[in-house]
Amino acid sequence: MPSSMGMSMTSPARLTHVFKRDGTYVPYSRRRISNAIYRAAVAMGGRDKDKAEELAIDVEAILCDNYSVENPPMVEQVQDIVEKVLIEKGHATVAKHFILYRASQNDKRKAKLSKSKTHQGKIPYQKIYEVLVWASDHDLNSVEKLNQRIAMGDFRAICLESDAAYEYDVQAAAELIAERDGETRIVVVAGPSSSGKTTTTRKLAHYLSEKGLGLVELNIDHYFFDLDMHPVDEFGDHDFETPQALDLKLINQHVKQLMAGEKVLIPKYDFASGTRALNQTPMQIKPTDIILIDSLHGLYGEMLKGIDQSSIFKVYIETLLQMKGANGKFIRWTDLRLMRRMIRDEQHRAYDPRQTLTHWHYVRNAELRNILPYIHTADYIINGAVPYELPVMRNRLFEHFKQWEQDYKDDPRRVDAYLRAKRVREMLESITPITDESLIPETSHFREFIGGSIYDVH
Repeated sequence: MPSSMGMSMTSPARLTHVFKRDGTYVPYSRRRISNAIYRAAVAMGGRDKDKAEELAIDVEAILCDNYSVENPPMVEQVQDIVEKVLIEKGHATVAKHFILYRASQNDKRKAKLSKSKTHQGKIPYQKIYEVLVWASDHDLNSVEKLNQRIAMGDFRAICLESDAAYEYDVQAAAELIAERDGETRIVVVAGPSSSGKTTTTRKLAHYLSEKGLGLVELNIDHYFFDLDMHPVDEFGDHDFETPQALDLKLINQHVKQLMAGEKVLIPKYDFASGTRALNQTPMQIKPTDIILIDSLHGLYGEMLKGIDQSSIFKVYIETLLQMKGANGKFIRWTDLRLMRRMIRDEQHRAYDPRQTLTHWHYVRNAELRNILPYIHTADYIINGAVPYELPVMRNRLFEHFKQWEQDYKDDPRRVDAYLRAKRVREMLESITPITDESLIPETSHFREFIGGSIYDVH
C-alpha cells in the first residue's frame, strides 16, 4: 500500500461526525484514528507513522461503507473496526495494546459512573447538573437555541445527539448491573408516568442479554385490582395511580416464589374492561435468571418487602430536561410527561386527551406521595427527556391546549386543568413545530408515545 503522508486528513464526504459515549456529537477526524494506532504501536516498540496512517485509511473505508452523515458511528463502533483491521492486517501485538488501553479507559469510565450515581434526597442534583452541561454543550438549553438549530436544518442531528446521550445512560446502567453478576436477582425500572420505562426496560434487557445475563420480565400491569375497586371522584374518574391500586401482597409473594425456583400463575389484566383474572399464565425462572420489573412504583418499599435489598438493582428514569422556555424559566418535567401520556393514551388506549389533563392531578399527587420520596434508593438514574420531543408536541397538541385553556378558564372545579393548560400553551407557543416525524429514529424511546417504535411497547 502506498504511503499516505501527503494525503488530506480531512473527513470523507459520507462521514462528518462521531458520537462519544456521553452522547456528545463531535467532528470525525481520521487523524485521531491514526494517532491511536500509532500510540499503541509505540507502546510495543514501533515508530512507523506511515503505516499507522495506512491502517487508519483502511478503517475509514470500512466506516464509510457502513455509516454516513445521517447515521454516524458511535466511538465504540470505530474502536471495534480499528481492532478488526489491526488483527486482519497482521498487527496482533499492536491490537493487543490497543485493546488493553481501551479496557483501561473503560475502567476509568466505570469508576466515574459509580461516583456519578450517588445522590441525596428527592432531587438528583448530580444527574441534573450532568444533563444541564450536556444541554449547554449542544445548544439545547433554551427554546431560543432549539429553534435556531431547527432553523438551520439540524432537527435530525438533534434526534441523533439526544438518543446517543440516552443510550449512554442505559448502557451505563447495564454495565453497573453486569458488574454485580451473580449477586443481582432483580432489576427494577421505576419512574413516574410516561417517563419512558417500557422502552428503557426493553433496551436494558437487550444490553444485559448481550452480556450473557438471563432475564425474565414480570409484567406488573397484570396485578392491578379491578377498576371498580378504586375510589371514584365527583366526575366519575378513578384514582388508579397509587401503589395500592396494585395487589402488592400478591406481587411480593410471586417474586419470592420465583426466586425460590417455584412455578407461579400470573394474573391477566384486561384494560378494556378494567378487570383481572387470577391464575392465568405459568411462570418459572432458572436459578441464574434475573427478574426484570417495569413499574411506576418499583421503588415503593411494600412491593419487594422482605427481599434482600443487595439482590435488587434499582433504575430510576425521569424526564430531566434542562431547557429554559421563552419566559426564562425551566420547562417543567411533569408537563413533558403529561403531553406524552396524552398522545399515548389517545393512540393506544382510546383515551380522550382531555381526560388525561383532568386526571393529571391524581398522577401528580401519587408521584409526590409515593414516588419522589424514594428516589434516593435508586442505584442509577436515567434521563428520559429528549429535546426534540417539544417541536413534535407543538405540532400535535398546541391547538388542544388553547381550547382547554378557554374551556376551563371560569370553571372553579377545574382550576388545576386550567392552570396546566395555560402554562403548557404558553410554553408550546414559542417553539417551532415539526411535522415530519420520519426524521425521528425508529429506535427512539420517544416513539413509545408517538408510535413507530421497533420495540414491543404496547
